[in-house]
Amino acid sequence: MIPVIDFSRLHGDERVQTLAEIANGCEEWGFFQLVNHGIPEELLERVKKVCSESYQLREEGFNASNPVRLLNELVDRESEGEAVKKLKDVDWEDVFVLQDDKPWPSNPPAFRETMKEYREELRKLAEKVMEVMDENLGLEKGYIKKAFSGNGQHEAFFGTKVSHYPPCSRPDLVDGLRSHTDAGGVILLFQDDQVGGLQILKDGEWLDVQPVKGSIVINTGDQIEVLSNGRYKSTWHRVLATRRGNRRSVASFYNPSLKATIAPAAELVASHTQVAAPAAPSSYPKFVFGDYMDVYVKQKFQAKEPRFEAVAAM
Repeated sequence: MIPVIDFSRLHGDERVQTLAEIANGCEEWGFFQLVNHGIPEELLERVKKVCSESYQLREEGFNASNPVRLLNELVDRESEGEAVKKLKDVDWEDVFVLQDDKPWPSNPPAFRETMKEYREELRKLAEKVMEVMDENLGLEKGYIKKAFSGNGQHEAFFGTKVSHYPPCSRPDLVDGLRSHTDAGGVILLFQDDQVGGLQILKDGEWLDVQPVKGSIVINTGDQIEVLSNGRYKSTWHRVLATRRGNRRSVASFYNPSLKATIAPAAELVASHTQVAAPAAPSSYPKFVFGDYMDVYVKQKFQAKEPRFEAVAAM
């Protein structure tokens, strides 16, 4: 079971234990769920409502989309006796992204106000989580946030991806979302608490990320793996298509600015004369995040190690 951590215990007698639980979530899992995280339940309920209403306005478009057309064609060929294989390079997902500098949907009427309020809360939570990571890694408070902004010279990226995974008649022939690691920093997911489907790869086995009502799922992206010099790993994950239910997923990404330079924190890199843990030789290159993203968009669903090799060669 994916760790479920009571974030409010950071402010009480159980702080040390809670810090250790979060460290374990980052080091051993790359995924964990926060409850009592400070985001009002009433706001989360409004987010559910406006996102579901938004999909209802988009449903006709999804039904006419390329994934639906390709799956229908595959099923038709199968019915005619042809041996068919699972679709490649296709996700059974309806998705759009919210960014501060881009247009937002105007319908349903409460969507903009609700999602603006939600994103403000999520940004604050992300920065609190990053400060906990700083502390657990032995870095100065605000280190990750500062690294993501290029020491304050640029603005870190904060985007929100609103996805729905509609019912699929043949989940054996298409993925909800193909397996990948996330390119960026800290990802905060408000997932459906009724319909499952999200899985992570741990020790060679795919494990369900169990729905927990009101929780926020945290996972670490490739840039946290680099900054931590491999102490924290970005974890492979996927979404299964399902026959029943329309799975809602609202994922917010706190990423470096495209102009920020990312490298392992000096405090976590051992020199040749140092042997004390937890420092280790540098395992990752130094690079500009925008260059990494240029590689990532072409290789998202492939192994991550060649991505690091590619930016190292730039």
